[in-house]
Amino acid sequence: MTARLGRSFAGKVALVTGGSRGIGEGIVKRLASDGAAVAFTYFNSEERAKRLGSEINAAGGKVLPIKADSGSAEDIRATVNQVVEEWGEIDIFVNSAGIMIRGTIDSYSLEDFDRMLAVNVRAAFAGIQAASQAMKDGGRIILIGSNTAVRTAFPGASVYSMTKAALTGLVRGTATDMSAPHAEAVKTLIPLARMADVSEIAGFVSYLASEEAGFITGASLTIDGGYIA
Repeated sequence: MTARLGRSFAGKVALVTGGSRGIGEGIVKRLASDGAAVAFTYFNSEERAKRLGSEINAAGGKVLPIKADSGSAEDIRATVNQVVEEWGEIDIFVNSAGIMIRGTIDSYSLEDFDRMLAVNVRAAFAGIQAASQAMKDGGRIILIGSNTAVRTAFPGASVYSMTKAALTGLVRGTATDMSAPHAEAVKTLIPLARMADVSEIAGFVSYLASEEAGFITGASLTIDGGYIA
């Protein structure tokens, strides 16, 4: 597994939450391809996580799958500690874990509301808090948000949109499998008339994690094919 186009994260350690599928998986693959040692969390997708780990290791990369519930701040902190114990530090933290529980506000349960906040918002806060303490100067923190923070194209997504808007407020942050059921409807609202390929998101994350993006901080950046233009 070799670094691309001169962008090398050789010697760097990355942690990606929710890295076993969708955008998270694409980010794990890209950062590993760029030379980083990559730890990633998974919760329900153990088989996919092991397959991803085997694929990267077979290609000469360095990867560490860790089972953790992003709804648990304790699990997030324990994950960071495990990565530091294994590899000494964290240079890149990418919060990609997220869930969508749809429902209209009039019937939305508080249990689902609390779970959405825990996984989509509190986990990002806990991850930033823990990972930043394991970083040297020049570390990178990237949160994967959603264009639904600005506008949503389907009903029952207001709580999800709220959690993604919260990420923008938290880091002033950066669409996957969760979008698939609504892809055709969303495409009609995108000027490029297609969904993003995971590799396009992963490439953007690779850039943000690199020294080339060293003057970007506290920014909310959009990659959406013109959806919110």
